[in-house]
Amino acid sequence: MLLVGPPCGSSRILVEFKPVGQVTIRKLDHAGRQVAIYPGQVLWRREGAVVLRTIWDRPSLDLGFVVLEAGDLWTEHHFTEQWYNIFEICASDGRLKGWYCNITRPARITAGSVEAEDLALDLWVGLDGAMQVLDEDEFAVLPLSPQECQAAQDALAKLKAMVSQKVPPFDKRCGDA
Repeated sequence: MLLVGPPCGSSRILVEFKPVGQVTIRKLDHAGRQVAIYPGQVLWRREGAVVLRTIWDRPSLDLGFVVLEAGDLWTEHHFTEQWYNIFEICASDGRLKGWYCNITRPARITAGSVEAEDLALDLWVGLDGAMQVLDEDEFAVLPLSPQECQAAQDALAKLKAMVSQKVPPFDKRCGDA
């Protein structure tokens, strides 16, 4: 059994999830080459989407706007019909750090795996809702079709709108009761 929530600093009632299985997550680059592979626990799934719990098990990494630390708890949202994924990042003590959003081609989700091709463009969302677009220079030089470039830009715009409107999972903020 896995207890989820608050956990990231809100006063919400705990929601109890029974993990429904393990999957292997494969992060791929724009050309489909594997960049990272790691395990995840399925919290829930529905047609076209899966939400996973993963744990940062690497050395600390200071990105300048957040420090990722061993034991950080990640809630990963992956979609088969969206050009993004959303990672809610909490410290090991449950304190929300923020959200890291990757612009990706739509995920491939099977019973045992989740694969997403990362298109370099990212969005960091801080606890106050402030947004920072990352790696625009890397995205600009990728050999993508005009349709893929447009889909990626549309996905970024959609994520920004979701943050501004506090659409879950972006509905938690510092100071929220």
